[in-house]
This record gives sequence, structure tokens and C-alpha cells, in this order.
Amino acid sequence: MHELSVCNALLVQVERVAAEHGATCVASITVRVGPLSGVEPDLLRNAYPIAAAGSIAATAELTLEPADIVVACTVCAKESPASVNRLLCGHCGDFRTRVVSGDELMLMQVRFGAQAEASSALAG
Repeated sequence: MHELSVCNALLVQVERVAAEHGATCVASITVRVGPLSGVEPDLLRNAYPIAAAGSIAATAELTLEPADIVVACTVCAKESPASVNRLLCGHCGDFRTRVVSGDELMLMQVRFGAQAEASSALAG
């Protein structure tokens, strides 16, 4: 399962952030997942407890934030929202666009438990 590997990589980042702040327990993790990221949020949510077992984030709540798809048009130079199978400019309708957001899988926040010296940290 691809999402299990993603969770393992996510936990490496979380443990690094926790170590930087002297934390021994992670209370919650927030991840932004775009529809073009190649990650299925439900599968990621299901894989998380397996990957986190035995780690400092074993009891942490995983929150997944959806990211909107936004494209920038190379013709009219404007940005507009788009959909998964229709990455067209919302202003001029041209197909020559580039994805500005919607393809990310990003660790947004790590909150530490009561045993930690710091109460929260942003990771990015």
C-alpha cells in the first residue's frame, strides 16, 4: 500500500520536528492533501495507525486538510480554481495552465502532548 510508505515518511518528519523541540509525545498532526497528490485520504487515514504504532505519535490525532486545485494560465496570466480532470483557465478557457496548488502533500502542524516542553510547532 502506497499510503503506508507515505505515513512512514510523514512520521520521520514528525519525529524530527519533535526531537528539535524536545518533545516526547505528539498529540496531533495536520497534513494538507491535494486531490492531485496521488494520495487517497481515506487510505492514508487507515494506514496511519499501523505506521504510527510504537512511535511517539502512536496516539496522535491525524487531521487531513483538503487543498483546492488552482491553476495559473500561461496565456492570460490569471489564476483560477480548477477540477481534477479539467485543468483549464477559468478566465479565458485555455488549456495551457500550470498547477499552483492541489498537488501538495504537506505536513502543516505538529502539536505536542503534555510531556513536551513546547506546546506546538509548525513544520513545513
